[in-house]
Amino acid sequence: MKKTSTNKIVQKLLQIQKLSSLIEGDIFTDNISLTSYSTDASVYSERPLAVLRPKHAGDVKTIVSFANRHKISLIPRAAGTSLAGQVVGNGVVADVSKYMTHIVKLNTKERWVVVEAGVIRDELNQFLKPHKLFFAPETSTSNRCTLGGMTGNNACGAHSVAYGSTRDHLLELEAILSDGSEVVFKNLTKAEFQQKCELDNLEGKIYRNAHKLFSDKSNRTEIKKHFPKPTIKRRNHGYAIDLLLDNQVFTDSKKPFNFSQLIAGSEGTLAFITKLKLNLEPLPPPETALIAAHFSSLKAALEANLIALKYQPEAVELMDRTIMECTETNPNLQKNRFFIQGKPEAVLLIEFSRDTKAEIEEIAQKLENDMQKAGLGYHFPLIFAPEINLIWALRKAGLGLLASLESDRRSTTVIEDTAVDVNDLPSYIADFQLVLKKHGLSCVYYAHIGSGELHLRPLLNLKKKEDVKLFRTLAYEVASLVKKYGGSLSGEHGDGRLRGELIPFTLGEKNYELFKQIKNVWDENHIFNPNKIVNTPPISENLRAQEAVNQSIKTYFDFSKTGGIFKTTELCSGSGDCRKTEKTGGTMCPSFMATRDEQASTRARANLLRDFLHNKKSPKPFNHSDLYEVMDLCLSCKACKSECPSQVDMTKLKAEFLQHYYDDNGVPFRTWLFAHITLINRLVFPFRIIYNSLINNKLLSKFWKKPLGISTKRSMPELSKISVKRWIKKHLKNSKNFQQTVYLYNDEFSNFYDADLFIKAILLLERLGYRVVVPKLGESGRSFLSKGLVKKAQKMAAKNIQLLAGKLSTEMPLLGIEPSAILSFRDDYTYLFPKNKSRKNAFLAKTAQEIKQHSYLLDEFLASEIKKGKVDKKLFTTKKKHIKLHGHCYQKALASTDSSKTILSFPENYSVEEISSGCCGMAGSFGYESEHYELSMKVGELVLFPAIRKTENETLIAAPGTSCRQQILDGTERKALHPIEILYDALI
Repeated sequence: MKKTSTNKIVQKLLQIQKLSSLIEGDIFTDNISLTSYSTDASVYSERPLAVLRPKHAGDVKTIVSFANRHKISLIPRAAGTSLAGQVVGNGVVADVSKYMTHIVKLNTKERWVVVEAGVIRDELNQFLKPHKLFFAPETSTSNRCTLGGMTGNNACGAHSVAYGSTRDHLLELEAILSDGSEVVFKNLTKAEFQQKCELDNLEGKIYRNAHKLFSDKSNRTEIKKHFPKPTIKRRNHGYAIDLLLDNQVFTDSKKPFNFSQLIAGSEGTLAFITKLKLNLEPLPPPETALIAAHFSSLKAALEANLIALKYQPEAVELMDRTIMECTETNPNLQKNRFFIQGKPEAVLLIEFSRDTKAEIEEIAQKLENDMQKAGLGYHFPLIFAPEINLIWALRKAGLGLLASLESDRRSTTVIEDTAVDVNDLPSYIADFQLVLKKHGLSCVYYAHIGSGELHLRPLLNLKKKEDVKLFRTLAYEVASLVKKYGGSLSGEHGDGRLRGELIPFTLGEKNYELFKQIKNVWDENHIFNPNKIVNTPPISENLRAQEAVNQSIKTYFDFSKTGGIFKTTELCSGSGDCRKTEKTGGTMCPSFMATRDEQASTRARANLLRDFLHNKKSPKPFNHSDLYEVMDLCLSCKACKSECPSQVDMTKLKAEFLQHYYDDNGVPFRTWLFAHITLINRLVFPFRIIYNSLINNKLLSKFWKKPLGISTKRSMPELSKISVKRWIKKHLKNSKNFQQTVYLYNDEFSNFYDADLFIKAILLLERLGYRVVVPKLGESGRSFLSKGLVKKAQKMAAKNIQLLAGKLSTEMPLLGIEPSAILSFRDDYTYLFPKNKSRKNAFLAKTAQEIKQHSYLLDEFLASEIKKGKVDKKLFTTKKKHIKLHGHCYQKALASTDSSKTILSFPENYSVEEISSGCCGMAGSFGYESEHYELSMKVGELVLFPAIRKTENETLIAAPGTSCRQQILDGTERKALHPIEILYDALI
């Protein structure tokens, strides 16, 4: 039996390969691609047969015709952020997010736009903003989800109270039917519907079937009996056939018939969407504000929600205590917690958009008075734009944050999407809590309370058989409760693999039979996303969670904080935050931003790691070329540590992997060379004049660059003309009286490449009244960590930790000017020594934590001193100067660029503007390596290089990172300065 199944798979793969000559898009059948596409943001995982990336509608037509002819299933996919397993399956994944991303036509007068299915929602709205229009429906994943995916799931989002769902804004769509024919679904009159019924093709058959089904009185009665109450606007359970009943084809209504209503929420099971015509809304009124009402109980928040809705808000969202606690340890989200007072059990985020602030302030006061009269709430801060963006970022991070709970018991998608009439919500939740109590479960509550939908996520361990059984039991018990209240089992996340099994129970057997009839007519061979909505496998099949096969792996890093390396690889929820683009901001993930390839995303790396570590019975689970390949394009930027809501630190995981891989395969010479660059610099430094004259000689450099695998297009940094150590020895002979003493770390990069800068840092500190001590420390180990030579880095870190033990304090901090070096003390050193290995490791780990508390970028220290009033502004020039700042990746991830902006704008007439760039693309040695050079420059070209080229010559370019400054020089021929250098030059 198994052999027969294998033969069928081989035959299908051979057939799929024939497509390569028929389409312009891509075909992948390699292990990396298949593993990368085996999950979405749900609890499911299943390996697809192949991955296709069509370039246009013509490719889709060819692919669908081919699949129908050979009976190969197709799974339409884009960002893969679905929560119910909609894009998980063993068929062929067809990803439209790479190429089908064009905005085709905009009509501002009639307020509509035509887009291809792969256009990202937030990017569409960026395009529309100058026209004072926007596409209103949204999701928490709006910076990477596509319009095709939003239509497939009938996405709603936080503002559905005001704007409804995607279905409500879908005017027309173009699609490919299962036989490969093209079709346009739009508003039809009764006469036009009849004309469609007369067509002698699949489209005609579809319309005739609809007429037969929806004209039948018994069918209409059954549909109205079992479907959710009409008052429930958020519903995405089963096919939306109830919406096709009341129109001029079947009633006296003047409402037109439109199959787009059915396609929205059909999860790619009926047709393959290629283009969408969408209704647009005028931008909201100019003033927007948010009331963050605090409550001491969830019950109080539920009751207060009904009061808030009387004031016609644009959104009412709930965050419970668990969500807010998850944000406490996320460095990128801590600043977004500014509005939280005390320890609320729940917070309602109530948003209003009006013409004036006064209108909103009046509403806010009335709303607060009403709530207090009812004895509800204790704190009602009113926050105006742009600060409300920080709060919405906190709310949107909820999904990924829940995945970072440090336990095998995770908040689980199963009953997380129920929607009831908002007036029924308090009673429904009370009944729901009784169900939880019966099973001894706790739950996370958050999201769209204003629409009667809360994301209810119980904590379950799906690695345990008893919890898997409970998973299914809960699904049915809560489905029964939803049915009692006339609600919808899914408000927006859809059925997929998760809720399809429950449809006959919730919507009735007869309606389920209607669904199957529709599927069979539209898609006779069930090629479109089979086993979703109808014929769904049991809810507990193909779950992603499983116990690791090999539990005995010893790691070089300490992963105890995240439960060990196995649980660390499970932190990735699949939410796809790493798929956001340079247009919507952030740094994670630079290689994905530049390539738009799923295989280059942080999610793909996590998928591969989890797959190999958990499933391969091997004494050397890291020793796989596929792992090496998928890790190779990780720039180790650290952005995922802060921007990923689950805080998946792929930089750390990559270094861990590389050390194991080198243990088994040896260290490549170029890797050894870059890691030992400080040793090489030390050896050639006495001959630096000769070295500098030869290092970038165009004729000679290619003879040594090519053999070493270094790009001949890349310039190399020259060694400093001055010896820092010699200058310090001479300069620090003269002691002075200073207000405070600080340590300034002479890191390996500043020492050999930026001696002038380091000296200016000392002179600046002294001028400002600080005595500088340069401690005798070794190199930070950064070059070894970046190349995965963790064992060597451990030795360097141990030496530095021992030298600093007991020396640092609030009054005597350790400062540094190179972010990647000084922030190693604050980050990497704290997990380089697994505490359970030895007493020495325990000491080093403890001391590293103490050092972390007193290690700062010099920018941070000076910004803090400025805020304390300890720096005299009169010491600096009053001349005007404008500066554009590019922040270092580590600084963004582990500290903040705010300090650099503070010091650069301190001189009276200095102004600073941060470039909205992510990673510069150099990433240590990454940009020097010949196979990475093009990608490195492509990353720079996303935002950074164009922004600098548009900058006037009089404007200074600031960049704290030495590699960033080199990349800017190579990419734009502009010299960038360290912020400290600019501040020093501003002294008078």
